Formats: sequence, structure tokens, C-alpha cells
Amino acid sequence: MKNLNILVASLALLVFFAGRPTGSGYEVGDKVKDFSLKSVDGKMVSLADYKTAKGFIVIFDCNTCPFSKAYLNRIKALNDKYADNGFPVIAINSNDSKRSPGDSYKEMVKYAKKNDYQHPYLYDEDQSVATRFGATNTPHVYVLKKTGNEMVVDYIGAIDNNTKDADAADKKYVEDAVDALLKGQKPGVTKTKAIGCTIKWKEA
Repeated sequence: MKNLNILVASLALLVFFAGRPTGSGYEVGDKVKDFSLKSVDGKMVSLADYKTAKGFIVIFDCNTCPFSKAYLNRIKALNDKYADNGFPVIAINSNDSKRSPGDSYKEMVKYAKKNDYQHPYLYDEDQSVATRFGATNTPHVYVLKKTGNEMVVDYIGAIDNNTKDADAADKKYVEDAVDALLKGQKPGVTKTKAIGCTIKWKEA
């Protein structure tokens, strides 16, 4: 009976973790490998397309998560504030559309149009980019800085410290990180916990 219980527990864990990425992904200081993903405008987008970029605010996001919805205007505001200064927002949806139909590419196109996205919204259909980055939540932010010919991770985590109210947030992690980088400095805070819905991984 004991062995049977162990077997059942092991199978339960296997199902729970099925489809989830292994490894920790990028850490602060790591060089980022470029990617090419389809945007809601039908075009393929990669980091290399941005010839004059000083860096990027890469945000793993989606249509359906309540946390993503709460941060929608803040994400748009980050792009409004920093795109012209060389740090555009690149939003990536990695949710499996079978598990979350509201996050299909078709729904992404509708959602971006409805909310007047001025930043790229890309579809990571095979979830390879989320896996490589080590993203776990929506939203989950990676601030990258161009160093020579490489993009290097300088901040990972949350946008700020208040998921419900932007005005009540007294720690604006992403803004502080990008402001520091624009001044040629290192961010004071380089990693925080990303708070949000878990990415919906494909079933094995």
C-alpha cells in the first residue's frame, strides 16, 4: 500500500508539472538570444529590428489574466514614456490557446485593437521564448540593455509594488531600472517577485 501511495503521488506531480519548462531561464547579467515572433499586425518581430534601441522592456503578458488587465494602462504608459528614449515595450503572450482560448492569436489581435496598443504584442505559440527567459507569470518583466552587440538582462520581476492601484505604488521597479540605465547607472533593485497569473503551459 505504501508503494502504491508513492506511485500515485508521483503520478500526480508528473501531471501537475507536465508541460512546464525546466531550468531557471535568464538571470540578471545574462546575454539574451534574439527571437522572431508574429505580431498582432501579422509581421514577424525580433529585437534586431530595432536598430537604434538602447534596450527593451520585455513583458510576458496576456489578454485574460486579471493582473494583466490591472496593469494594462501601466504597460501602455511605460511604452509611451520610454519608447522614444530607446527602451520600447515588447509584450509577449505565451499562453497555450487550448488551455486559455481567450489568449489565442485571433483574440490577441482583437484585444490589441480594442485597447489601442502602440507597442508590439507578439505570440509565442510554441512557448520557446517564455521557456528560454524563464518567465512564469503574467505580467513578468525583463528589462534589457544593449551592451556592445548584445542585449543583457538588468532587471527581472514586477512592474511595481501595487497590483491593484498604480497611484498607490510607491516602488516603481521598472521605471526606476530604466531611469538608472538611461543615466548610465545600474538599477538599485535588479530582481523582484513577479506577481500575476501563471503562464498556461501546454500539456505534455
